[in-house]
Amino acid sequence: MDKPVIVLSLAVVRGVERVRVDHGGHIPSEHEIRTMPGARYDNGWHLPADHGTLLQLKQQLEGKVSFSAGIFRKQWEMRLAGFTHQTAILIPQLLDARNFDALIRYVKTMKLKAYSDATIRHYRQEFLKLLGLLGQRFVGDLTPDQIKSYLYWLITRKGYGESHANTAVNAIKFYFEKVLLQPKVVYDLPRPRKPLVLPKVMGKKTITGIIKAKVNEKHRSMLMLAYAAGLRVSEIVALKLTDIDSDRMCINLRRAKGKKDRVVPLSPVLLEQLRTYYRAYRPREWLFEGAAGGQYSIRSVQQVFRDAKEAAGINQPGGIHTLRHSYATHLLETGTDIRFIKELLGHNSIQTTIRYTHVSLRQITLIRSPLDDLDL
Repeated sequence: MDKPVIVLSLAVVRGVERVRVDHGGHIPSEHEIRTMPGARYDNGWHLPADHGTLLQLKQQLEGKVSFSAGIFRKQWEMRLAGFTHQTAILIPQLLDARNFDALIRYVKTMKLKAYSDATIRHYRQEFLKLLGLLGQRFVGDLTPDQIKSYLYWLITRKGYGESHANTAVNAIKFYFEKVLLQPKVVYDLPRPRKPLVLPKVMGKKTITGIIKAKVNEKHRSMLMLAYAAGLRVSEIVALKLTDIDSDRMCINLRRAKGKKDRVVPLSPVLLEQLRTYYRAYRPREWLFEGAAGGQYSIRSVQQVFRDAKEAAGINQPGGIHTLRHSYATHLLETGTDIRFIKELLGHNSIQTTIRYTHVSLRQITLIRSPLDDLDL
């Protein structure tokens, strides 16, 4: 009797890359699949897109089923193309061979151009969505009108917002302009207009409550650092002990966003807090290290902020990045030149920094409402 066939395919479920598992109605196989770590059901079972999970699935079903042809092939080529170990085992077998090669060239080109891991992940995901719809059609043969139709479909049928649609445009532009070296092919692609979204800002009393809510010296130090220096969460976890310069009273940020170095002032209050934290935890290399050593994770710092808000009874929306927005706005309100704020935040354009003038209360509070002049 022939073994049942298990079909694995790469899919994006609620914005996350997953592996769909079609067991063909074979009940024993479904039991194995549903008990896998991270298994979820959404119009079919799907698993986390990582090497360990799929290897465990393969081992558990070894000899009991047959996997669809090609699901574990071309691993070496994908690793050479710069795919991470976690995604190296995944083969989008529904792709045409030419489109599969295009995907490999796409990732390799981004790696060679030293794009950040986050940018590679987002662009690859958007490019993969396009490839998955093409069937046997080669992506390099698409015309600008066909690409426009695809973008229109993303916006009108898939509900892409302005920011998400712009990412899709950039991902497609990258392939034609940087991989195929056709600079004029997609220059006229429509770009949705981004709305002017004002940064979320917290008052000083609110921030005080959040910082005081955390008795853990490490967590308190993280929150104070985010507000005292206006750092991004990625910059907080990337700090090393040697980046804190108490002699010059500054913090050295190495290869921050945009791969730029910059220097920000070190608050005396923050310095004392960091010294208290250091005496309690004795980190070795990174300023903030996990329980098992090594660099603290971004998600953990974000959770620290959420826990502090909850402990302080703060319901105001916004994540830890709100402390960076508040830092910039409060500097502006106390009279700091916006050009200095731009440099402290590491912005490329002054237009990005000017957003804070829309939420600063420095001038707004001086305006007298006409209601105050009514004889009520």
